[in-house]
Amino acid sequence: MKASRPILSATLAVLAACGPAKQLNQPTATAPLTEKPVTENAAPAKSVAKLDYPKARKVDHKDDYHGTSVADPYRWLEDPDSPETKQWVEAENKVTFGYLAQIPYRDRIRERLTQMWNYERYGVPQEEGDYLYYQKNDGLQNQAVLYVQRKGQTGEGEVLLDPNKFSADGTTALSGTYFSNDHRYMAYTTSGGGSDWQTIHVLDLKTRQPLKDELNWVKVSGVAWVKDGFYYSGYDAPKAGENKLAGKNEYHKVYFHKIGTPQSADKLVYENKQMPLGFRIASVTEDERFLVVYLTDGKSDGNKLAVRDLTDAKQAGKWITLGSDYESDINLAGNVGGKLLLYTNHKAPRYRVVSVDPKQPQEASWKNVLPETENKLEGIDQVGGKLVATYLKDASSLIKVYDEQGKFLHDVQLPALGTASGFGGRKESKTVYYAFTSFTYPTTIYKYDLGTNQSTVFRAPKVDVNPQDYVTTQVFYQSKDGTKVPMFITHKKGVKLNGQNPTYLYAYGGFNVSLTPGFSVARMLWLENGGILAIPNLRGGGEYGEAWHKAGMTPNKQNVFDDFIAAAEYLKVQGYTSAEKLSIAGGSNGGLLVGATMTQKPDLCRVAFPAVGVMDMLRYQKFTIGWNWAPEYGTSDNYEQFQNLYKFSPLHNLKPGTSYPATMITTADHDDRVVPAHSFKFAATLQEANNGPWPQLIRIDVNAGHGAGKSTKLQIDEWADVWSFAYYNMGLNPYQNLR
Repeated sequence: MKASRPILSATLAVLAACGPAKQLNQPTATAPLTEKPVTENAAPAKSVAKLDYPKARKVDHKDDYHGTSVADPYRWLEDPDSPETKQWVEAENKVTFGYLAQIPYRDRIRERLTQMWNYERYGVPQEEGDYLYYQKNDGLQNQAVLYVQRKGQTGEGEVLLDPNKFSADGTTALSGTYFSNDHRYMAYTTSGGGSDWQTIHVLDLKTRQPLKDELNWVKVSGVAWVKDGFYYSGYDAPKAGENKLAGKNEYHKVYFHKIGTPQSADKLVYENKQMPLGFRIASVTEDERFLVVYLTDGKSDGNKLAVRDLTDAKQAGKWITLGSDYESDINLAGNVGGKLLLYTNHKAPRYRVVSVDPKQPQEASWKNVLPETENKLEGIDQVGGKLVATYLKDASSLIKVYDEQGKFLHDVQLPALGTASGFGGRKESKTVYYAFTSFTYPTTIYKYDLGTNQSTVFRAPKVDVNPQDYVTTQVFYQSKDGTKVPMFITHKKGVKLNGQNPTYLYAYGGFNVSLTPGFSVARMLWLENGGILAIPNLRGGGEYGEAWHKAGMTPNKQNVFDDFIAAAEYLKVQGYTSAEKLSIAGGSNGGLLVGATMTQKPDLCRVAFPAVGVMDMLRYQKFTIGWNWAPEYGTSDNYEQFQNLYKFSPLHNLKPGTSYPATMITTADHDDRVVPAHSFKFAATLQEANNGPWPQLIRIDVNAGHGAGKSTKLQIDEWADVWSFAYYNMGLNPYQNLR
């Protein structure tokens, strides 16, 4: 079973509020900028105190939360389809893009980014039978193309699917591929405009022709093959007049689809009519013996497993439950005969692998295969008769190989300190593939021989970036309560610690997500211009296991903001930067981080980039799958949790008459994970409250979503605007340093 990161952990990490943008497969620079540093006086900062922001109508709407009356004057902005909201969006974009258009070097930065982006980059290949399947982007294609070639064949393969032809504007993405165990069929999912809604299609790999099968209203789902069909998850189709991008998603179900039949004939396999919230996600062991359904309750942070032995006629229609509550993670990693291999943090905050006989499911019968260690076990792959374990040591990858009984065999030698991902394959596989990357190490694909423990380069990007020009250090700074927090700092060698370096401080801090080193072409422009990239591993993340995660969950969420603020102060004290040269950034849960930080300490930085953020902490659970974040944040339905949320909710902590940093909020009209209403209401309130000289803008992408599948063009445009906005408001002009 392919489980480099088990299905539930992987799915929920992405759907949390959106996992951080690691950008492992982003392109790299083709021509570095000149060695000259950015000069402070190149372009004086443009403080614009009287931008003509659109007038947002205020309504007299109040909600009562446990006796506390809370005003919500921009409640109408929660309806993205109303004519008034659309007019407001258009007017805000007019102001934002008008402001950005005046920046003299914006076009040149976009050109430079386009030049940097234009090189071949590859995804991690997957072996299926006699063939190898992999994704490749030629450079500026909006979406990567899926190729196929015979194993052992040199050169490029043939195009199997080209997502750039799925839609005229390149915004429909290939979001997943799932191969049948006999290698005959491939199910694949597509999503349009960045939406979390997916459509499942099926391709006959023998004829390479699509079948008529098409399944809609799929969300939070894998595809688990058994013979001539597969299990998948979805919701009932939205009712007439219901907003499919904002409506609350309830009653997740598992179905079985048989190839060649209409979706209306699909068999309902699992549902819980008494539990409207929570996910039910199906997985099947590679030998097609065990069907496993992941069960969450929408209130707790873990899950249970419902297991059925498909080869046992006596068990037909019956489920065996593993896990006594919803407090711990428990994931299927594979099986050895009749025993399941499970990856779990139950009584092991840094995770372990256990062997469980479904006929004796009680915890007392579980046997350790890979016991918990001092390092966090990030993922496990059962492949080629071995277990490939990915550990994290201070947020960097360690790869260890064991036999299926847990006997250590050897370490996998990695090229540097960084992040390794992949290693998926089948039980008969002799080779697997993985990607390796770091902050200045362009993503390289390696072929790994399981027998000889040797890695060879499969595809290396041809880029004009010399990692030797840069240095990444890891420091441990002290947070407000004395906790030591790690942070990666990357910059050119020889940087002067004079407090004048433009610095981009990016973090996430939530949902057990580990923020590990990854290459980003967009960030290379910043680094090549003498900028500092700082990425702290805040509490709330998964870098050190569940204890680190819980230290940043409700009621401890303030620890995350304190860690972030302490990171900024460390960078100032150590001479890397100053408040005038500091920008803070984060997306989704990281957008909440930036929003909370700038409202609690508005003088911390010059520039703030809250992207697709969760800004209304009192109502987030009312939309789409927002209820899934309740274990992380708490909800306003609970009195004590409301009191905690109200203290840091970005929307509710904007204070009139305050001077806020130059802020560019980013969101998209098709975001159905963190609905754009969060950013809309925050922007309207911020523009009214601000009494300082810096601009408060909102940049709204059209026909785009939370970030997954965003086209190359949209990425380049957005990053050009981000860097232009940062430089302009710091009084810096990189144009003179660009070739």
